[in-house]
Amino acid sequence: MVSNEELHVIGQSILHGEVYVSGAKNAALPILCASLLTPETIVLKNVPELNDVKTVIELLKQFGVKVSKNPKEIIIQSNDINNTEASYDLVKTMRASILVLGPLITRFGEAKVSLPGGCSIGQRPIDQHIKCLKAMGAEIQIEHGFVIAKSKRLKGTYIKPDMITVTGTENLMMAATLAKGQTILDNAACEPEIVDLANFLIKMGAKINGHGTNRIKIDGVDYLGGADYKISPDRIEAGTFMCALAATSGSITLLDVNPLEMTATLKKLHEAGLQIEIGNNWLKCNMYKRPNPVNINTSEYPGLATDMQAQFMAVNTIANGTSFIKENIFENRYMHVPELKRLGANIIIDGNNSIIKGVNYLSGTIVKATDLRASASLVIAALAAKGETRIESIYHLDRGYEKMEKKLSMLGANIKRISKRIAE
Repeated sequence: MVSNEELHVIGQSILHGEVYVSGAKNAALPILCASLLTPETIVLKNVPELNDVKTVIELLKQFGVKVSKNPKEIIIQSNDINNTEASYDLVKTMRASILVLGPLITRFGEAKVSLPGGCSIGQRPIDQHIKCLKAMGAEIQIEHGFVIAKSKRLKGTYIKPDMITVTGTENLMMAATLAKGQTILDNAACEPEIVDLANFLIKMGAKINGHGTNRIKIDGVDYLGGADYKISPDRIEAGTFMCALAATSGSITLLDVNPLEMTATLKKLHEAGLQIEIGNNWLKCNMYKRPNPVNINTSEYPGLATDMQAQFMAVNTIANGTSFIKENIFENRYMHVPELKRLGANIIIDGNNSIIKGVNYLSGTIVKATDLRASASLVIAALAAKGETRIESIYHLDRGYEKMEKKLSMLGANIKRISKRIAE
């Protein structure tokens, strides 16, 4: 027998209260991998308790990294690395595992990393990582499902990926920190998580300029030292809670958040009818009406993140009118649509476009989470629906949201986690 967990939600509660936003998953993962760049001690604060974080920590331990935790911080020591191979068993569960490639090859001159897995939201090839590392002098082959890379020392150069890639930008930026000479990374991603990683690397002694723009300059150094660093707040988690309020009603305050990183999301939520008061590190939100329909066109930062598309779709399902969504980043990111339809949503898909005709109400039923953000959209829809909804396969949710049901319960939602025993 094995254990399986699901969420039971009784919808149409009014949300009230305060909620602290956790550290950003998409910043924590590359920063954890960047600890491989130094033999000195790394202390990280505000690291979210997520399954993806646990996976990266297990991967680091596989290399010989010492990791210890206390309630406030994670302490990492990479001074006794005895292995530079990332096995399939861990890498298959999470695409971000490829982020160990850059640090391993630039510090140790070799790496053997299994081709990555993760959410089935679309193809996310690593060819740009490989192309650009080769331009820096790495010898790379793909054999038996592994990326095998070697280099005496990477050399700084001008590199320009054929497409904007967040993990590619992170991998190349980390690799360039210990390369010989200057690396200019053009067509770089501009996401706040890139800036967070760069700030962490700078604290370690890296010389980086231009992070947050599409042109980053890295002057390689011979050695990086330890650092004490706090992970930035998760803008996607904050946006998810605001979508939950937009789909229900009430008043909530988000604490420990960076509103400056959420401009596109806040604009769309305001269009939906959310009343938003903005502070330096907090957001107070009120909603006491049926949401307005909002059109969504996902794009790279500073545009609206693809990681918010499913949550906005859930809000649009009960909006007062028709809305349109165009998904421009991943080709298979409408996997939540059949499940939303089970709840009574009226959605038509045409390629990467969708048309959502708002209904008066959704009806609770049994649904299944298919990926991380799809899970969040089902939670939002369940909170808005009449009656009880059971959400299965919530291990996806635990990859990217820290104690979501507990936070929502504190806001007044009727939601609980149920463990079931099922046959193997």
